[in-house]
Amino acid sequence: MVYPVLSDEYFMNEALKEAQKALDLEEVPVGAVVVNQNRIIARAHNQTQQLNDVTAHAEMIAITSAANFLGAKYLVDCTLFVTLEPCVMCAAALKWAQLDRLVIAAPDPKEGFSLLEEQILHKKTKVVPGILEKEASLLLKQFFLLRRNQRN
Repeated sequence: MVYPVLSDEYFMNEALKEAQKALDLEEVPVGAVVVNQNRIIARAHNQTQQLNDVTAHAEMIAITSAANFLGAKYLVDCTLFVTLEPCVMCAAALKWAQLDRLVIAAPDPKEGFSLLEEQILHKKTKVVPGILEKEASLLLKQFFLLRRNQRN
């Protein structure tokens, strides 16, 4: 499907391409892109297996990459598009990065930061859920179905 350039759907589709890269590497298919002034400044996908690092979530890698690109530790005026709701670790990192907007495709009812009763994101961060949720959920279902089939 073709999405209008510079729309939330367009950028989330780019994050889905990253999630597909993770799936191809047999990683949990989560992808992320950071956008600043309507251009992608960072792309990332889960690499916990590839890097043997439990912190190598797409969001964490994207934060580091975007900060390096900007030459600054804060991601003010930036939007993170991520295909799965961030975990508590990633949400805390996003708080410290002072992210402007967080756009999420699929919720994570088991590990997502929204399970917490208190607000973990920066107070100025705007959250937009459900952008291309169906597409992101399909990738995740494919991954876990493949994992179950490999165990049997």
